[in-house]
Amino acid sequence: MEFITVSQYAELHNLSERTVRNWCSEGKRDGAFLSGKTWIIPADTPLPRKGKRRVSPLMKRLREEKAGRVSGGIYHRTQIDLTYNSNHIEGSRLTHEQTRYIFETNTIGITDESVNVDDIVETTNHFRCIDLIIDRAEERLSESFIKELHHTLKTGTSDSRKDWFNVGDYKKLPNEVGGKATCPPEQVHQRMKALLAAYNAKKEKSLEDIIDLHQRFELIHPFQDGNGRVGRLVMFKECLANGIVPFIITDDLKFFYYRGLSEWGQVNGYLTDTCLSAQDNYKALLNYFKIKY
Repeated sequence: MEFITVSQYAELHNLSERTVRNWCSEGKRDGAFLSGKTWIIPADTPLPRKGKRRVSPLMKRLREEKAGRVSGGIYHRTQIDLTYNSNHIEGSRLTHEQTRYIFETNTIGITDESVNVDDIVETTNHFRCIDLIIDRAEERLSESFIKELHHTLKTGTSDSRKDWFNVGDYKKLPNEVGGKATCPPEQVHQRMKALLAAYNAKKEKSLEDIIDLHQRFELIHPFQDGNGRVGRLVMFKECLANGIVPFIITDDLKFFYYRGLSEWGQVNGYLTDTCLSAQDNYKALLNYFKIKY
């Protein structure tokens, strides 16, 4: 992570140094710390949002049910469905029922088959990731937040014990996705910085903007592993943040989803239609739970 001084941050965002120092002293700059008498700030720390965005009925319900540990509501259903499907797309062998059982009881239950420990760890970690995006949905999207999602997802896995695997940081080794080359490790930071700068510059984000962000993120493939799950979590978060009905890419949409990612830029309709189909499914849940959208 890169750090800069108050004067550098002020110059970068066309602010007065006094304003930036006040934000730091008031705890409004996440990750800022004093080095002697000088405040040091993470370079990608976002500016505070101006004004307050109206909290959607869905966001309000998710937060209420999370805080109250409500069973059987939209929060409960979202945790299980999003975690099961996103993990299953990436090869997890846990069933939907096992995922539900882990969420509800924090145990795996009785099974006749052997269970991969990583599947269990990543399932519980994914629950925590969903809590993160619900709690901090309105937060301006940044590299540090995306890395935090990755750290939360991969902590305690067998990957985390490998010297070459960066948990919560960008990849050290080149990787491929679907047999296609991705961004070289040494270029990831600059590519991610440019991607987020272009995205955050948009005052109003549309569904297409969020899908485009996702495709470009997956093309960069910034992490050694976990890119798909982190990317889909970011999509869900950004839908919540911008008053757009979120969606869950289910396992039955996997083929269309991957085809859409591959064809984006030539035929955007493949991925857009897949996401709209997934959105229709989530709207059906909102209708069932009587949540306006």
